[in-house]
Amino acid sequence: MEKISKILNSIRTFIDEVGAELKKTAWPSRQELIESTMVVIVSVVMLGVFIGVCDKILIELLDLIIP
Repeated sequence: MEKISKILNSIRTFIDEVGAELKKTAWPSRQELIESTMVVIVSVVMLGVFIGVCDKILIELLDLIIP
């Protein structure tokens, strides 16, 4: 029983410490969150288009080399 009690106490301590750290966190405002999300979405789309174009070019080059 003592082992279980120690485990439960350590879990409770961990949860209390997590709560304390979350209170210290500086959360972004709704507007900051939306702007950051848009930056990520636009960046992912641009990278996807770039990779797609590079892939298409490389496929065409390989088709020229290996008919």
